[in-house]
Amino acid sequence: MSLLTNVMDHSLDDGYAEAAARKKAAGDGGLPKTLRAKLGLAAGLVLAALVVTVGAAQARVAAPVMAKEREELVDRIDRETAAADELEKSVDKLREDVSARQREALETTGDGDRAELAGILAGAVEVHGPGVKLVVNDAKEASTGGDGEPRGTSGFSDTGRVRDRDMQRVVNGLWESGAEAISINGQRLTALSAIRAAGDAILVDNKPLVPPYTVLAVGNGERLSTRFQDSADGLYLHALQENFGIRTNIAVQEDLRLPAAPSVIVRTAQPNTEKTEKGTS
Repeated sequence: MSLLTNVMDHSLDDGYAEAAARKKAAGDGGLPKTLRAKLGLAAGLVLAALVVTVGAAQARVAAPVMAKEREELVDRIDRETAAADELEKSVDKLREDVSARQREALETTGDGDRAELAGILAGAVEVHGPGVKLVVNDAKEASTGGDGEPRGTSGFSDTGRVRDRDMQRVVNGLWESGAEAISINGQRLTALSAIRAAGDAILVDNKPLVPPYTVLAVGNGERLSTRFQDSADGLYLHALQENFGIRTNIAVQEDLRLPAAPSVIVRTAQPNTEKTEKGTS
């Protein structure tokens, strides 16, 4: 009976009132948690929208300036490119003029046959005749360089690409096998020519070449082809083909035409006329 009397004397409202008082004393009163969360989220969205709006406004303000700078940079690049093209044309014209004067001097100076031979051996005149056409190309599966860029710096042959020293051996092998005149991708080689590398690019007289590399060599076609393929350099090229997939093809040609070298300039060497002068005195 005491329990029933206690329940009748103290209603549940007193318990709820006591719990509410405790929450209020602890500072948990006010808005429900769900409502506070919604208001916080709304405030965050408003702040984010404000940041985006400010950023967009700044971008709109800066866009004309950036566009103008970009346009000025593009114009400058176009001007410099045009100037470089004009200079290159001027250089080519001067080289042609020098070559023409050299050929004229060879034709009009000294013994005709001897001057003609000197012009051929020096690469100062165009030549034609039988010979061989040798095409050397990178492997089909040639990989990119170490940085992922095509023909980037890397170890040449182990990536299936032709190296500068490979072309040096090819050219030296052809000279040794009896070639009388050689060109690579239309560039005539002379006693002053150099085959070098810049990164993975092959340069001939400082001009970059693009594969495939077409080597034309004037000489006795059949004999030149046989001698080269049986030589150490020809076997070296065959080993590159077998081991690294470098593609090669050699064919005998009845008539090849090789251009003259752009310019043949000797700055130091002078002809020795001492013996000739003694003989005429």
